[in-house]
Amino acid sequence: MKKLQIEKNEGLAGVKLSRRTFVKGTAVACAGMAMGGPVLRALSPKGTADARKLAQGEWVSSFCTGCTAWCTKQIYVVNGRAIKIRGNPNSKSNGINSCPRAHMALQQCYDPDRLKTPMKRTNPRKGRNEDPGFVPISWDEAVGMLADKIMELRRENETHKFMVMRGRYTALNALLYDRVPKIIGSPNNISHSSICAEAEKMRYFQEGQWAYMQYDIPKTRYVLLWGADPLVANRGVSSYLNSWGHALDNARIASVEPRLSGTGTKCDEWLPVKPGYDGALATAMAHTILVEGMWYKPFVGDFIDGVNHFETGKTVNQHMFLERHTHGLVKWWNIYLKDATPEWAAGICGVPAEQIRRVALGFAAAAPNCISWVGGGPAMQPRGSYGCLAANALSGLVGGCDNEGGVLTYNSRSYQGYPSPGDFQDDIAKEGLKYEKIDQRGRLEWPNLARGGSGAGVNTNNVADAINSEDPYHIKVAVGFFNNFNFSCPGTKRWDQAMSKVDFFAHLTTHASEMSFYADVVLPVKNCMFEQWASLDHSSNGHRSVSLSQPAIRSVWDARAMETEFSWILAEKLAERGFDNLQRYLRTIVDPETGRTPTTAEEFDLYACKHLLQHFWDPSASRGGDTFSGWEEFKKIGVWNSGPYQYRARWSNMGTATGKFEFYSQTLKEALENHARKHGVSVDRVMEVCNYEARGELAFVPHHEEPYEWGSPQEYPFKFVDYKARLNREGRSANCPWYMELKDLDPGDLAYEDVAKLNPVDGERLGIKTGDKVRLTTPIGSITCTAALWEGTQPGTVAKAFGQGHWAYGRWAAKVFGKEPRGANNNDIIPTDNDRLSGSTAFYGHIRLKVEKV
Repeated sequence: MKKLQIEKNEGLAGVKLSRRTFVKGTAVACAGMAMGGPVLRALSPKGTADARKLAQGEWVSSFCTGCTAWCTKQIYVVNGRAIKIRGNPNSKSNGINSCPRAHMALQQCYDPDRLKTPMKRTNPRKGRNEDPGFVPISWDEAVGMLADKIMELRRENETHKFMVMRGRYTALNALLYDRVPKIIGSPNNISHSSICAEAEKMRYFQEGQWAYMQYDIPKTRYVLLWGADPLVANRGVSSYLNSWGHALDNARIASVEPRLSGTGTKCDEWLPVKPGYDGALATAMAHTILVEGMWYKPFVGDFIDGVNHFETGKTVNQHMFLERHTHGLVKWWNIYLKDATPEWAAGICGVPAEQIRRVALGFAAAAPNCISWVGGGPAMQPRGSYGCLAANALSGLVGGCDNEGGVLTYNSRSYQGYPSPGDFQDDIAKEGLKYEKIDQRGRLEWPNLARGGSGAGVNTNNVADAINSEDPYHIKVAVGFFNNFNFSCPGTKRWDQAMSKVDFFAHLTTHASEMSFYADVVLPVKNCMFEQWASLDHSSNGHRSVSLSQPAIRSVWDARAMETEFSWILAEKLAERGFDNLQRYLRTIVDPETGRTPTTAEEFDLYACKHLLQHFWDPSASRGGDTFSGWEEFKKIGVWNSGPYQYRARWSNMGTATGKFEFYSQTLKEALENHARKHGVSVDRVMEVCNYEARGELAFVPHHEEPYEWGSPQEYPFKFVDYKARLNREGRSANCPWYMELKDLDPGDLAYEDVAKLNPVDGERLGIKTGDKVRLTTPIGSITCTAALWEGTQPGTVAKAFGQGHWAYGRWAAKVFGKEPRGANNNDIIPTDNDRLSGSTAFYGHIRLKVEKV
């Protein structure tokens, strides 16, 4: 590492960098270091020519699963080995650009600690300190054991006690996640979504989009980041690393976050808000914009007499304001905003009133080319829905919603869905599907209002509690794929207990993870980026790109594609035992070119992918965007692109109850009333049971809710700030040596360490210096890690990256595999709580802790 640093410094001597060049250079440097070579030497003309002479290969299309951006990629393959990764130059979304995380996929693919063959448990006892006693078996035996357990459920009319759990996935996931349980007869397909970012999607109740968004960075004039870190850990890092330099030259950028994030170091301004007080800050900004008459009138509308009647503390006659593409602005003002002054917010959120006012007016002055970018920080906390709505409302006030330089939806795309399973569901399956889902969604205390429906959203982390209490019933058989809830969910001990109670668990995974230690059979799956047919899509730069992953290399070990080949093998085993419904269903998915029915798992993997993508590669089935002569050309190009974004197409066509951007959410009001009616209670009772402060009309407008905290300030004087590191591939990076070596790419972090960052003022008071071992304790437990003093941590807070603390996964991730972790898992000390309107698991704002030198 020292040699690499010296060569980098020598190469940069005498070079003058603008702010824009510096940001782009950072992206290139990260990619170069991830490949392990001196950056500038590797990119020199001589070095490039030498590389061509040494290794001739081909670029093969793929995608990246390092985050939910799912950027388009190409893999450079030489003599059957993947050696390099870049963005797909045929993509109009991220193009040739790539972020550092993508390169680590090479180490994941060729990791010697990957699961090599199916394994079965020989120790019937399950627990954190129990050795599973895994022994190798064949795929036939392993899947046969699972099929036997499923048939037992069918004989006992207990198919509802079967469960499928999904972590990361590809676009082919419906085959395993949806069709398998529905044909067997279980309502229990449980996704990871509510531990991901569901609360960010609460913008649905303002603009009708239950989805992630894209951000028009090249055309923006102001970016206001709310707990988002787009150059490091948010979606679309590849694209934003490329365009951020342009934004720095042409826009002003402000970061709202308790810590100075990686992106925050590339911003004009940092607003170090106290954890949990984003809603107060956002509503104070909205108040300022209205009082100063700075809202964007072509989108919002104006007073009929042309005079601004928004005055602090005074109500406004609703009939005096004529709205255009919005709904309920004056109602919002009268219910809440009129008193939400910068001085009020400054007293509780920690940001000075002068800064609140200045940033608000600067943001509004750039209208309508403005982005209010809502990340997980203000949203994924107890009561976080209203913080999300408050921050997102700013986009509506300045006309940045669906506008150039603003916040955009994903471009439309049209995967061809798989056939309905209805004709293959027998009476046993139909009865099983009538049962309540295991995660308890839709109960009074769990509204989970995805797309406005009562109980329409998943409740991932509550599954552990439901299994432990056997409410609504006991889970006997489970399948999990590409997931590790025992590590990735807060309150990890609950998951250890829950998975110990499941009678039979089959885990599909690339590595033996913490969850695998509770499995009865562990099944090695292919790396979907390198070894199988699959697809994912990505939106950025005003385009949507649908990527094709293909077997760029032969599978490294005895692995199968998790969603297709495994489903096929399971169908075969069930058919051998007298239940052929799943097999008959899968055989309806044929090769769209030849009409041929699949006869092997490998053929099914290919045909299922071709079927799903037919609208993109088949010119006779095209729905717009790029067109191809057929499958072979599409396979060579590897990506389909939509047409350009149609700005302002959603104005007054929002998909909300009013069709408008709703400051007073009629959509949320109807959803809450429907949920309350379902349970025979009032909306106020729903809010009380779900632990929100709002009552009456306040429940339907953005506002600040006092953060609900675990632990008293007297016993736990610090607030904990969890964040995602630059090289985190969603917690799956820790067995990559590059992850450890380059950990100091995150501001304030240390290479080869797992650090808790404290402000130097707090460190001096506690007698703690960088490098000391410290114990972090919350009301649910303690972890030990290394202290690092850093000015970018707000006094009174402790910031620590999620990603380390594995006691399984491999030799780099764990200090002693199966026994002792390397570093500490944040989720061991994060209390289990939720934002119950969205169903989102809470990771921020509610965690109090104390720090002790060890």
